[in-house]
Amino acid sequence: MVARRLADGPVARAEAGRVLQAGGIVAFPTDTVYGIGVSLATPGGLERLFAAKQRPPDKAIALLLADAAQAGDIGVLDATAAALAAAFWPGGLTLVVPRRADRPLPAALTGGGAVHTVGLRVPDHEAPRALARAAGPLPTTSANRSGEPEARDADELQALLGAAIDLILDGGPAHGGPPSTVVDTTVVPVRILRDGAVSADRIERCLTSADLPGVGR
Repeated sequence: MVARRLADGPVARAEAGRVLQAGGIVAFPTDTVYGIGVSLATPGGLERLFAAKQRPPDKAIALLLADAAQAGDIGVLDATAAALAAAFWPGGLTLVVPRRADRPLPAALTGGGAVHTVGLRVPDHEAPRALARAAGPLPTTSANRSGEPEARDADELQALLGAAIDLILDGGPAHGGPPSTVVDTTVVPVRILRDGAVSADRIERCLTSADLPGVGR
């Protein structure tokens, strides 16, 4: 099977939302690289996503959101997380927060229930936000085989993963740039797990201005 390919835009995003709701895997542009995602409601969807990338299932995967309000569907944001979300979403910041105890999530996302946190981000690109509005918080990983460079455009994506996914939204060349900064907000002070688009100094200034503990060193 070869993935369908549509030029990114409102009509194509609506179709991609339908594909996700029907259990398919969709590739789409983001504010950094192309990503591939699947609906949380799809039985075995995350396993299929990992298989498409040839990625070990024990690596964490973030959820892309339509907006900050959607974060409450999945996680619990304290004052620190809320301040960072208000300052840097949409944008290159992933927040690790406690997951809601009353929100069932696939075992592949939670390590069978052993992982009590979840990574959340609102990307600065309308395509993934539109898909998250249609299908809910979207488990997403970069469009590449594990350990290999990310696809730079839809042609490379088709060649790498076209047989393993259902639809590609072609948004032209990927924007590139640094990945999102990953911040663990479940500890005090917060801890940066991965340096990226939002610097530690900007995070520190945001928290200080809100009279909150800064960044752990």
